Amino acid sequence: MNLGVRNKKRSPVFIVAEVSANHGQDFARAVAMIRKAKQCGADAIKFQAYTPETMTIDNNNKYFRIKHPKWGGQTLYQLYKEAYTPWSWFKKLKKVADDIGILFFVTAFDKVSVDFLEGLNVPVHKIASFELVDLPLIEYTAKTKKPLIMSTGMANLSEIKEAVNTAKKAGTGEITLLKCVSSYPAKPEEMNLKTIPHMKELFGLPVGLSDHTLGTEVSVAAVSLGASIIEKHFTLSRKQKTPDSFFSIEPEELKKLVTTIRVVEKALGTVRYGLTADERRSLVFRRSLFTVKDIKKGEMLTEENISSIRPADGLKPKCLRKILGRKAGRDIKRGTPLKWDLIR
Repeated sequence: MNLGVRNKKRSPVFIVAEVSANHGQDFARAVAMIRKAKQCGADAIKFQAYTPETMTIDNNNKYFRIKHPKWGGQTLYQLYKEAYTPWSWFKKLKKVADDIGILFFVTAFDKVSVDFLEGLNVPVHKIASFELVDLPLIEYTAKTKKPLIMSTGMANLSEIKEAVNTAKKAGTGEITLLKCVSSYPAKPEEMNLKTIPHMKELFGLPVGLSDHTLGTEVSVAAVSLGASIIEKHFTLSRKQKTPDSFFSIEPEELKKLVTTIRVVEKALGTVRYGLTADERRSLVFRRSLFTVKDIKKGEMLTEENISSIRPADGLKPKCLRKILGRKAGRDIKRGTPLKWDLIR
């Protein structure tokens, strides 16, 4: 999986359906999500490898209590206990994905999860925005030599540079950055998608988008600005309440996202001027110089008897100044395309 080559050759945008907590700790639902993501046209399905104990500690003091419109009223430990994916599922889920031909990968959150995922032989590793400042984790993950995707939510430029330099020094084979706003849901007016081409130029790396906005419009806009990966949280139904369902897209939205992105990437094409093959049929509808009145032999050509109109069978409109004041070489009927052999 060479994400960099894909980007350089303008090959299809890589679309990732992020499961996160949307399986609701129901294995059958997780399997159904993999199958549905494939049916909708996604290139990859992504899970997250953590447990409550690897993310935080079970503590109820003020530092660990969440203040958020959707997640508030509980501790970090309680949230992750509800949201995590049982690690015993991963081998089975990967086989489901492999069997139907959708790429399976998982976000690692610590060294233990990196080792676990290496045991599954995942093709790529992902670092979440919240772990971008965990340089030891990035170094450890990069030493696997696998392609590395890093989300950059909340990060300033210096922090992104540190993460990239750490990954490069550790020997990762390939790096892709994801523009991200780590709020849930993210507001379109805070996305600042123009950062994508700037980040591509600054780091010389492929850049995609991890999109937490509602709907699909922002992801499509990112593709037009050069995003090579789109990652979007996905659920079978927002009626199935999970910690992430309220900002996730449903199957019909994912299908629409994939279809629209495929149209947009075709339309982007390359830098090109001049006719396309199909445009040749339209050349006839360009303007050209025609007689718009009957003209007698020897009569002067003026703007009263010749004009630039459609179709394109006469002289080009730019010839008008050279023709005005000259005389007709013979009688010319109204509606005749003007040619040099008609003029003296």
